[in-house]
Amino acid sequence: MKKAVILSSLVLACMPCVTPGLPAQSAPPAQPAPAQNQPGASQPAQPATGENPQQSADNGQFTIPVSVNEVYLEFVVTDKRGRFIRDLQQNQFALLDDHKAPAQVYSFTQQTNLPLRVGVLIDTSTSIRQRFQFEQQAATAFLLQIVRPQSDKAFVEGFDVTPDYRQDWTNNLDMLTAGIQGLRPGGGTALYDAVYSACRDKLLTARGQEPVRKAIVLVSDGDDNQSHAYLEDAIKECQRAETNIYAISTNVSPSRDRGDDILEKMASATGGKAFFPTRIEDMPNSFTEIQDELRSQYALVYKPADFKTDGAFRTIYLFCLDRRYTVRVREGYYAPKG
Repeated sequence: MKKAVILSSLVLACMPCVTPGLPAQSAPPAQPAPAQNQPGASQPAQPATGENPQQSADNGQFTIPVSVNEVYLEFVVTDKRGRFIRDLQQNQFALLDDHKAPAQVYSFTQQTNLPLRVGVLIDTSTSIRQRFQFEQQAATAFLLQIVRPQSDKAFVEGFDVTPDYRQDWTNNLDMLTAGIQGLRPGGGTALYDAVYSACRDKLLTARGQEPVRKAIVLVSDGDDNQSHAYLEDAIKECQRAETNIYAISTNVSPSRDRGDDILEKMASATGGKAFFPTRIEDMPNSFTEIQDELRSQYALVYKPADFKTDGAFRTIYLFCLDRRYTVRVREGYYAPKG
């Protein structure tokens, strides 16, 4: 068990409340943050603004400028029943970046209302043909509920043996609906290729002057039989794009199979969540849970300590001091190459 270390400059401490998928035993005790500023970390998806991060509200939208030497981190907190906990304070969390306490925490916000950038990826392979129409209807209803045309954007990608981008980034709900309805069932399943392509070609380029919340909503049985990329490739590309995967399994058999395990691994590694409806009719409930989560996240802006622009993967350990609650966050991020 790790000893608590109170960091007065950060109002954060380290306690043994473990985030799923992040083994606490591999993280050494946190060290007090140095008084002087250290070279900061870049958030690859955000350009430099030359400003210190500040939070403001404009028509209900939060704006948090993030400069090149800071990390923008989103996370959710749930209780043992999976209910979202939305009213915690900064001093109730502990954070380690690359096994070290951050040099400085700039901003902590609750229930952030940042613009969304959502990719909807729908498996159109032969294996899901019988339930495909119902999946289209559920995905359409989700986009109609989640996308706010004044601030959010989404794209639609179907996939069988190859990715099929039916609708590029847009805030037009009619075009998104047409994109989903235009998908048609095909042949094999290249799941890893589809996720890799979406992150590389769409989500890595979803940049702006302000942070956005990026997510992939993946509807599939998880059984890949055609990809050139590996599972690890798809996960790493999502981590580079700082994108959460929310997977909805279309396997409604009584027991979970290898495809379900794949979806769980992809979601866990990226800070998202996998859903396993027991009936195809329950799929809309999974979409509703995803919508609730995307509107129930905390946001933290901080400067890492001892940062190096070497392209290496930096692990993130975020814990809750109240052991009744669980924090779900991405496993880490890739530093830029200098």
